[in-house]
Amino acid sequence: MTVVIRAGAEDDLTAVGELHFRSRLAAYSRFVPHDALTAMPPSAMVDYWVERWRYERGDHQLTVAEADGAVVGFTYLGPDEEPDTGILNAIHVDPDLVGSGVGRVLMRDALAKLSAGGWRRAVLWVLTANTRARRFYERGGWAPDGVEREDHIGTAPVRHMRYVLPLPGDWPGEST
Repeated sequence: MTVVIRAGAEDDLTAVGELHFRSRLAAYSRFVPHDALTAMPPSAMVDYWVERWRYERGDHQLTVAEADGAVVGFTYLGPDEEPDTGILNAIHVDPDLVGSGVGRVLMRDALAKLSAGGWRRAVLWVLTANTRARRFYERGGWAPDGVEREDHIGTAPVRHMRYVLPLPGDWPGEST
C-alpha cells in the first residue's frame, strides 16, 4: 500500500468526519459507552469538521493520508493557548490500518510542520484510559506533564492528560 501525505482541503471534510467517527468508535469502545460514542453520528462529525474548518483554516493545518484515492488518516495542527506551543489537536487512522505505520508517517509529518511553524514545543491531549495511544506517543518521545482535564464524550465523562514534546527535532517513534 502506498500512502500519500498531502494538505487537506475542503473536499476532504466528509471523509475526515466519517473517519474520525470510525476511529473514535474503534479506539474508545473499551472504555467509553457505545451510546456516548454514537451520540454524535457520522453526519454530525462531518458537520463538526466543516464548521471547524470554516473558523480555523487560517491558522490550523489539516493533513490527510491517502491510499488508493481514499483518506486513511489525518492530523490537525494549530497554535496552543500557551506561547511558543503548537498543538496536535487530532491524529486519526482508519481502524483497519492501525499498526500499519500510517500513524507514524502522519506523526513525523505533523512534528515537521510544528517545528517549521516556529513553535518550541508541541502538546496533545489523550484520554487517560487510551493506553494504546499513550504507548504510541511515549514511543515517540512524548511525555505526560501532569496536567489533566475532565471532558465528556456524549454524556460520558472522560479524563484527558496532556503530553508534551520539545521542538524542533526528529520524532524517534516506532511503528505501531
